Amino acid sequence: MTESAGAKLKKIRQELGLTLEEAHKKTKIHLNILRAIEEDNLIGLSPVYIKGFLKIYCKFLGVEPKDYITGYQEPQSTVKEKSKVPPKPITFLKTSSLKLISFRGINIKAIFIVIFILFLSVSLFSLGKFISSKKRKVPTTKLEKTQKIQTISAKAQQPEATTSKNKGVLTAIRLGIRAKEDCWVHLALDGRVVFHTILKKGKFESWQAKERMELSLGNAGAIELELNGRIIPPLGRRGQAIKNILITREEGLVVRR
Repeated sequence: MTESAGAKLKKIRQELGLTLEEAHKKTKIHLNILRAIEEDNLIGLSPVYIKGFLKIYCKFLGVEPKDYITGYQEPQSTVKEKSKVPPKPITFLKTSSLKLISFRGINIKAIFIVIFILFLSVSLFSLGKFISSKKRKVPTTKLEKTQKIQTISAKAQQPEATTSKNKGVLTAIRLGIRAKEDCWVHLALDGRVVFHTILKKGKFESWQAKERMELSLGNAGAIELELNGRIIPPLGRRGQAIKNILITREEGLVVRR
């Protein structure tokens, strides 16, 4: 049975007498990602990140990345320079003949008339738009300005509603993530990926979505979640990877198994 790429890399590391912790310190790649590389379990990561991590790990172990990464090619170091041939000088006679050929059979006067008409039309159109915009503008009185400021101030003082009065449905989703240890985090807001990297120990990030959030964690026990101001206890153990965490306005937080 042929060994997988991850098993081969693990065997090479063990033959070099290195531990995963030592490889982590040298490569700066998270322990969970190194473990996933050796177990061929890089699920949920972008192919660009996978290729980058494998390249760094192969270089560290002293092996060629192309033997472990499908379709990998080293960048070419030399570029063939195109031979530069100086252009031949154009003589006055040739230039004159070209001009005569180009303008032969064309009424120059008619061209200038058409250009002038187009310029005049554009100028009149722009002037008409400027005059109409001036007419639409109505000067604002001091009383109207005062009322507008008071309205904005009153809106700012009103607390933002987080739930519906009748159904208890969230009007917006606000999520905060605090890392007690390094943790790989993948987060998509309303179908758009906004975070796909390692959240360092002690860091705190927050986001807001209209309808839904999709979250995956590489070290669930090291993460503290804050959902709409409410602290959520850890969803798993230290080192446990949890995917398919769904947060919606209707259902709240749901872990899909």
